[in-house]
Amino acid sequence: MSDTTLPSGASPPVRGPNLHQKPHSALPVAFLVVLAAGLGYAVHGFVTDLQRVDQPPLATGAFLLLGLALLIALGFEFVNGFHDTANAVATVIYTHSMPPVLAVLWSGAFNFLGVLLSSGAVAYSVITLLPVELILQVGSSAGYAMIFALLIAAIIWNLGTWALGLPNSSSHALIGSVIGVGLANQLMAPDGQATSGVEWGQAFGVLQALLFSPVMGFVLAAMLLLVLKRAVRNRRLFEPADPSRPPPLWIRGLLILTCTAVSFAHGGNDGQKGMGLIMLILIGAVPTAYALNRTMPDSTTPAFIETTHRAEAVLRSHADGRQPASAEEARRMVGDALRTKELNRPEVYGALAVLSADIAQGVQSYGAIKHVPAEATSNMRNDMYLAADAVRLLPKAGAGLPDDEAKTLKSYQEALNAGTRFIPDWVKFSVAVALGLGTMVGWRRIVVTVGERIGKQHLAYAQGASAEIVAAGTIGLAEIYGLPVSTTHILSSGVAGTMAANGSGLQWSTVRNMAMAWVLTLPAAITLAGVLYYLLRHLL
Repeated sequence: MSDTTLPSGASPPVRGPNLHQKPHSALPVAFLVVLAAGLGYAVHGFVTDLQRVDQPPLATGAFLLLGLALLIALGFEFVNGFHDTANAVATVIYTHSMPPVLAVLWSGAFNFLGVLLSSGAVAYSVITLLPVELILQVGSSAGYAMIFALLIAAIIWNLGTWALGLPNSSSHALIGSVIGVGLANQLMAPDGQATSGVEWGQAFGVLQALLFSPVMGFVLAAMLLLVLKRAVRNRRLFEPADPSRPPPLWIRGLLILTCTAVSFAHGGNDGQKGMGLIMLILIGAVPTAYALNRTMPDSTTPAFIETTHRAEAVLRSHADGRQPASAEEARRMVGDALRTKELNRPEVYGALAVLSADIAQGVQSYGAIKHVPAEATSNMRNDMYLAADAVRLLPKAGAGLPDDEAKTLKSYQEALNAGTRFIPDWVKFSVAVALGLGTMVGWRRIVVTVGERIGKQHLAYAQGASAEIVAAGTIGLAEIYGLPVSTTHILSSGVAGTMAANGSGLQWSTVRNMAMAWVLTLPAAITLAGVLYYLLRHLL
């Protein structure tokens, strides 16, 4: 609240919740036990995966580099937890629906469940923004430089905004970091060498979701609150929560339900970003175990071969008889076309047809994707990735295909993705632990901002419910469509929308700071990641 003098006859300011309540002494012990369990399960799962494919032990240097990369990725999810989830618990804390410590534990548990039960649709959406050659060579020094640069840049920005108590989007920071690495990779290319940078078509789609979500949060939460004010005549629901009186039981239940939904949706959406990056790290370090989806049963092979041959026929029909003499030449042509984005050409269709035929022949000769030998794994995965990415981008490159052909190629892309995109249970579990535990650390700064510094009054019951219903619904829909969105932007702008709709007034200094952080996140993350990538390319 502001410190202005109250006019005569006005109610005294509502006292805020006790945010410095000491947790039970058993909680730190439980925290360490869960952390140890998560790390132990991750190590066990990783070792089991290596043994399953008879992978020889990694060299010491490679093992240390892999371990550092995984720790940084999990560190990003941990920071994401205490930065973003404060938005979910602020409403139940400031409406006195749950004590602060219990609210944080509750939110952490449902973030954990959200990660474990997530669909995986968002996990690889961030990866598609990265330069093609860095994805294909992620196990190289350039690949590790990419991973370290984008994760460290996002963590630095998140920690900086958290220290200032500003709600900021971890997704926004990560996307900015990805763009920074892509731009730096393009600028560092030698003269005359075709090097891909940012996949701008995909990037604009993701950025639109990130930029549109705050506006949608503000407008929809304000509209929902106005609807509630017309439908429910109980004035108490629209006044700042009174700590001396418990909220009505049904209101408390509703607010706890919305907090649960936001926490679960946040885990399901934001946790997947860490999963995708961890899989990229594992693919580069141990391609034998992770470059191909070896969990696919043998029974899927005939359908995969048939889908590939149907796609090959479609591609050949648009090649005008132009096709490379070998799979190696086809691979080079498709890679060059992806870098230049000039895909809608007969010779590229011919190259894709040859590459597809080679993929089908390889899988058929080995009997199934899971039987591809170690020495052929990287090439098979790269060919499948190149073909899937090229097919995905053909419509954006101007390919006007008939509906039946477009459907065939779409099925082919999905079959290729199924062969290269999967997430082991231990990766999900370790990310779930990192995100869940992160909610229990450092949450107070952001909670105070959302609860009492956005509006001139503390949150009312109906305001908290409106903001969280909109946030949970928006994030849930985004996960269904595979779009990374910002929990922070949606919920904090939703709170601002309810303050405006309720006539509570806005603290414009806080709103300006939030808007400034929102505007600066992209350029700051781009710059940080680009500089870090440049430095690491000369060190690794």
